[in-house]
Amino acid sequence: MTPERSVPGSPGVPRVPTATYRLQLQPAFPFAAAGAAVPYLASLGVSHLHLSPVLEAVPGSPHGYDVVDHARVREELGGEDGLRALSRTAREHGLGLVVDIVPNHMAMAPRHNRALWEVLRQGPTSPYARWFDIDWEAQGGQVLLPVLGAPLGEVIEELRVEDGVLRYWDHVFPLREGTEDLPLPQLLDAQWYRPVWWRLARTELNYRRFFSISELIAVRVEDPEVFEATHATVLRLLDEGVIDGLRVDHPDGLADPGGYLRRLHEATGGRWTVVEKILADHEHLPASWPVAGTTGYDALRRVDGVFTDPEGARELTDLYRRFAAPQTDRGGHWAATARRAAYKVLTQELATEVERLVRVAHRVCDTAPDPALRDRAPWTLRTALRELLVRLEVYRPYGARDAAAVLTEEAAAEARQAFTVPEEAGAVDVVRGLLLGRYGDGPGHAELRTRFAQTASALRAKSVEDTAFYRYVPLLSANEVGGEPGSPGVSPEDFHAYCARVQRDWPAGGVVVSTHDTKRSADVRAAIAVLTECPRRWAGTLDEATRGEEGGPDAQLAWAAWQTVFGLGPAEPERVREALLKHVREAGLYTSWTEQEPPYEEAVAAFVTAGPCGAPGKRVQALRAALEPHIRANVLGTALLHLTMPGVPDVYQGTEAEYRALVDPDNRRPVRFPPEDPGVKGAVTQAALRLRRRRPEAFGPAATYTPLAAEGPAAGHCLAFARSGAVVTAVTRLSQRLAEAGGWRETVLALPPGRWSDLLAPGREFTGHARVADLFAQLPVALLERAGDGGGPGAEGGSA
Repeated sequence: MTPERSVPGSPGVPRVPTATYRLQLQPAFPFAAAGAAVPYLASLGVSHLHLSPVLEAVPGSPHGYDVVDHARVREELGGEDGLRALSRTAREHGLGLVVDIVPNHMAMAPRHNRALWEVLRQGPTSPYARWFDIDWEAQGGQVLLPVLGAPLGEVIEELRVEDGVLRYWDHVFPLREGTEDLPLPQLLDAQWYRPVWWRLARTELNYRRFFSISELIAVRVEDPEVFEATHATVLRLLDEGVIDGLRVDHPDGLADPGGYLRRLHEATGGRWTVVEKILADHEHLPASWPVAGTTGYDALRRVDGVFTDPEGARELTDLYRRFAAPQTDRGGHWAATARRAAYKVLTQELATEVERLVRVAHRVCDTAPDPALRDRAPWTLRTALRELLVRLEVYRPYGARDAAAVLTEEAAAEARQAFTVPEEAGAVDVVRGLLLGRYGDGPGHAELRTRFAQTASALRAKSVEDTAFYRYVPLLSANEVGGEPGSPGVSPEDFHAYCARVQRDWPAGGVVVSTHDTKRSADVRAAIAVLTECPRRWAGTLDEATRGEEGGPDAQLAWAAWQTVFGLGPAEPERVREALLKHVREAGLYTSWTEQEPPYEEAVAAFVTAGPCGAPGKRVQALRAALEPHIRANVLGTALLHLTMPGVPDVYQGTEAEYRALVDPDNRRPVRFPPEDPGVKGAVTQAALRLRRRRPEAFGPAATYTPLAAEGPAAGHCLAFARSGAVVTAVTRLSQRLAEAGGWRETVLALPPGRWSDLLAPGREFTGHARVADLFAQLPVALLERAGDGGGPGAEGGSA
């Protein structure tokens, strides 16, 4: 992306943001409320507001990802007039707007979704039929709607025809022309859809969903007409200068993410765009994608990891195994737990997607001119597909060439072991060959590759983020989107290597540490990470807290609950209970969203109230208080790295001050502007953001990143780097271990040439080899600017 400074209709607003600020819009926080916060947010130092989805969504939606009409700006937020008013207010204060768009799915809400209503009314001949990924060849040509609370025979009296529509409680469906007067059983059979018991969604559904969420139906934006229809309003708002950039939600669910992003890039004229792409540790963003970069979960992984002691994390894991005694593949070991979770998701939540894959593969094999593909029973193809899917270590492959790198021969060899008869194991080679493009490239082959990739991305999200993260819980701070719980630590060398690569390849990509999707906010994770520096102290405290007390309904949940209250600190018990009930349902070991066990869930709630949120929890809070200086070091270090490392930082609402939140919906609560007490973190955040705005060249696409190495007995506890020779960031890492080892002593940090002013403590200057003990005398972090550059720390009304 080019670092142009302005775009038409946006005077003074940089084309590439210096920093964005994420606002969660909802009926309780509409455009007008965002507008009222603009003066404060401008003073904070960001260049753009980052808005959650703004198009028409299901009424009352607290998030907006359930879009029902791409042509209209959401009325509950203030409509297009409200968005334009917010844009004008933002520009008056020098800010632009970035909006979140959702190309992959819409709400399965016919009464609000006109396009879907017409498809259900007219069937495959509807002009909107091409919008949705529906398998009309399955289920007798009817779209299955899993909305009934029980099998049809038990609830048929609750369905009724009124005013020319079919009603079932809050659900409303259209009627096929000419069927209004039929008796109800015949009327149901005559529709282009079939209301069914919600439990049939797992195995019988014939439309593609978002992950396994039946309430969200996939949209085929690979079709040019569908792309144009679903993007026209957003593109118009871009052209008119109302908005300036885009965040693309979950492109991995699309048939062709690269093709979609190329079309989007051309349609927007190359506006700044980031994509919510989750990268594995060893995976890179496809270089051919014309985007600024990811939204930044890969950066989150490195920031969290550098404040995690890998040796302590291993010891903590051993203590967890002794405390909870989890089975190896049900929370005992990460890889085994993730693999078992993947099998569970494929055979349960994604069973219908797997069956559609099997049908496509069987059709390709049955009609293939190559005899090598013939005589493959559906069960062998199903087994081969399943075994290859669970071994995929990335979200998805992108085309046949990329598939060769991720569908390895080693994975195929393991997959063959699922078969008893070697000849039947040949199905693995057939399926792998089809996915790698070795048997031609007809429409069926392309469909198989596409659906395999889409299923793979849903599998990875559901099995890792939404299942295994809640089963394997030795260190909750590592169980975050994009994280690697099996190896949570990141060395300073690896952190620097990552930053150098980002500055070289994706310098305008996003950087996040807290989002609307993080399971714990950065400050909660920063606190929990301190436990890797004192695992035995944690185990001792836990032993005292649980002595004589019931251990909870299960020991894995208990371990997670105690870590949760340590990370969160004193809070309303209801928040903790709700988060932990979600935890056990996602884990699916003793209860789940679809098979709830009330006695177990009641036991969880009672345990949380009486234990972690009761009197025994005071021991954990006492430990937190004792470790507060080290928690503070992690919190401030995380904040400063986030705001000064390569990329464009996205500040989640409220996180400029200390912000402790758990999984959604806890992290989507409205926040106060400005915060009541921004504290030291607020001062650090404002100083860094104002510096970025004042010195964009020091951080932007043309900037440089240079690691700085400390020297001396505690060198490994100082992480430092220079940006473009004009700014130096230095943070303390593993401060508890540092204190145990005797402190900084004679450790020094060699600064680049020049005099360096401390932006966090005005009046202090450093040159040459600065004593780290002096550098961190007032705070565990330092932000330095070369004196005489860029107006100095007094610019824009002074430093923080």
